[in-house]
Amino acid sequence: MTELPAFLDSTRPQVPDLSVPRGVTPFYLPERPVRGRLVRLGPLGATLLSRHEYPAPVRVLLGQALALAAGLSTALKFKGSFSIQIRGDGPVPMLVVDCTEAGALRGYVRVSEDADIPEAATARQLLGKGYIAFTVDQGLDRDPSQGIVAIEGESLADMTEYYFATSEQLSARVFLAAGETEAGWRASALVMERVAGAGGVGPEISEDEQAEAWRTASILAETVTAEELLDDVLSPERLLYRLFHGEGVAVSKPRTLSFGCRCSRQRLGGILEGFNQEDLDHMAVEGQIVMTCEFCNFDFRFARNDVAGRPNPTEAGASE
Repeated sequence: MTELPAFLDSTRPQVPDLSVPRGVTPFYLPERPVRGRLVRLGPLGATLLSRHEYPAPVRVLLGQALALAAGLSTALKFKGSFSIQIRGDGPVPMLVVDCTEAGALRGYVRVSEDADIPEAATARQLLGKGYIAFTVDQGLDRDPSQGIVAIEGESLADMTEYYFATSEQLSARVFLAAGETEAGWRASALVMERVAGAGGVGPEISEDEQAEAWRTASILAETVTAEELLDDVLSPERLLYRLFHGEGVAVSKPRTLSFGCRCSRQRLGGILEGFNQEDLDHMAVEGQIVMTCEFCNFDFRFARNDVAGRPNPTEAGASE
């Protein structure tokens, strides 16, 4: 028997206590209708991408999605979690990443067992046809806010820009990078949005001037390389200056990102208590029920005798 019943045991698994204080650097172009975020996961990228033995192209896709979630969530005001969920018919039928308002980041992908994944597989080749959902979940007392679009484009950046253009009617540019460097796996994102007027940071400018300023910023952003995005030595401020110095780029207070798996024995034990006795018996192997957290890949073991569960359907009917 365990010392505490599952519903009282809030024990967390031995997962990394890791945070990156300057994970997200917000920026804007004064007197221009442009704002954005530069995301650098740093060593957090290596930690998040090493929880499972994914093929390299899958790690690249997951790393890009993690950086994207961090970049998009920090542009919103919410309390809860922001998630990106993708379902497709390709070798990777499911991808889920989420980030809380405090910057706690996690993610996983499901890879088909018989998948034959080319070394240079694109996001579209991995995901196939399907949909991508962007969701803000602020708890049980508020309905989630969600936008869903079909998978369109070859890269995850293409898919995201398509979402902004069709669902949000918002001009946005997205640049994503993930890969293995000398320092380990890294992931990064540069997300840039067009805002009304000068974004509240300067005098109003005409529509034509706004359009030209956005076009100029987009051209400058397109010069960024994956090597620059993933370079730990090149500071966010230096990279942004390199890209936009002619536009007078300014940065805001950086945001912290951290390893964000929120699993616990208490939470998973509560899930088990919702099953009936017969189902629990089928789950048990040699008196143990094992539940694996998909995000951190940690096995929680519950003694079958410690999980009460619900009565079997026939027993419940007989007692009525």
